[in-house]
Amino acid sequence: MVDRLANSEANSKRIGIVEACFGTAGQPLAIPGRVLIGEGVLTKLCRKRPKARQFFLFNDILVYGNIVIQKKKYNKQHIIPLESVTIDTVEDEGDLRNGWLIKTPTKSFAVYAATATEKSEWMSHISKCVSDLLEKSGKSPTGEHAAVWVPDSEATVCMRCQKMKFTPVNRRHHCRKCGFVVCGPCSEKKFLLPSQSSKPVRVCEFCYKQLSTGATLPTRSDSYSRSEFTGNISDDDDDDDSSD
Repeated sequence: MVDRLANSEANSKRIGIVEACFGTAGQPLAIPGRVLIGEGVLTKLCRKRPKARQFFLFNDILVYGNIVIQKKKYNKQHIIPLESVTIDTVEDEGDLRNGWLIKTPTKSFAVYAATATEKSEWMSHISKCVSDLLEKSGKSPTGEHAAVWVPDSEATVCMRCQKMKFTPVNRRHHCRKCGFVVCGPCSEKKFLLPSQSSKPVRVCEFCYKQLSTGATLPTRSDSYSRSEFTGNISDDDDDDDSSD
């Protein structure tokens, strides 16, 4: 299907419509061989709260943005190369159902579909696109991915020292290595994580010591429960203050 649509007029028109919806807020998306596989609204778990985002799946990239006017205008475009993507299902919990993780070396986050069928279709199509790309390139699947951030609402105290309570004065920060919500004193250090930034980024004291000594960091499970303190899963929100 992809090969058949690659140079079709219908595919070119569909991609043109997406470009027009982003306007100057987005990058050109039409390149030879690129096919728009599907699109839809997914709930993205952001740092402060879940938010609706418009997603577009192409055969080589995943694009999403903020909804300004549904089917007419989007902004804050994000483009994720599918070669670097791995996905994992997320267990249903409360109002958050039909979700999965989208993980890459630079950014990882959870999204939720409206129905189980929609979730299955999204995951199936993404997996197929990724496997086709890797097969063509001869590359291996990405082994490392950025931590999924724990939402602010899931931590009333620092997740490292377990003592500092968060207030308007004692602000929440996020470790870029483990994704935990931590206090200022527990995250004063910075470390260069090349897959995430060209500059050193904030990390917690625990991760800094492990990274500095070259020790193997324990892998945080991607299956979360509110009762485990690492609750919901999010990333640095697209439109919230994500400097910390």
